Amino acid sequence: MLKSLIFSCFVFMFSIGISAQDGINWLTWEKAQELHKDNEKKFFVDIYTEWCQWCDKMEKSTLSEPSIVNYINENYYPIRFDAEDKSEIIYKNKVFKPIKSFGKRPTHELAIEIMSGNIGYPTIVFIDEDLKVIQPIQGYQDVKTFKMIMTYFAGNYYREIRWKPYVKQYNSNDSKTQNISPSDIQPNVQTVGHGG
Repeated sequence: MLKSLIFSCFVFMFSIGISAQDGINWLTWEKAQELHKDNEKKFFVDIYTEWCQWCDKMEKSTLSEPSIVNYINENYYPIRFDAEDKSEIIYKNKVFKPIKSFGKRPTHELAIEIMSGNIGYPTIVFIDEDLKVIQPIQGYQDVKTFKMIMTYFAGNYYREIRWKPYVKQYNSNDSKTQNISPSDIQPNVQTVGHGG
C-alpha cells in the first residue's frame, strides 16, 4: 500500500514536471537573434503588459493550447515582450529603450516600432526571416482564429493569398493552412491612452 502510494506520488510529480515544460519556449530578444544567425526562422512576438487582463487570458488559454505551443516552438523564435520593459534592447544593430509615451507608464521604443506606433495589448507581431515586421495583430485571439493566423504567416501564405480567401479555404478544407486578418476581426484590445 505504501509503495503504491509513493509510486503514485512519484508519477503525479513527474507528470507535473513534464506538463510544466510543455509551454512555449520563450526567448529573449538577444537569444532569438543569436539563434537566428545560425538558423533563420520567423519571430513571433507576444507584446503584453503586467496589467493587461486580455494578455493574461490569451496566455492562459490560446497560447497554452498544446497544438499552438508545438507549432510556435517548431516554426518561430517566440519572444514574450513586456511593452513596459525597462532594459535596453539591441535589435537590428540599433539600441531601443523605454520612453515616456502615455500617462505614467513608460513604453519601450521597440514595442512602439514593431507595433507601427499603434499601442494596444495584447499585440502579436510576426517578423520575417529578414527581421522585417510582417504584421502586428492586436487583441485577444481564440484558439481557432489563432491557428489560422499562425499558419498563415509561418507557411508564407500571406505572400500569395489575401486573408479572406485564405480563411474561406482554411474553413472549407479544414486543413492546417488557414488564416485570419486583423481587418476581418475586431478583437478585444486594451489601449493605454486613457488610463489602461
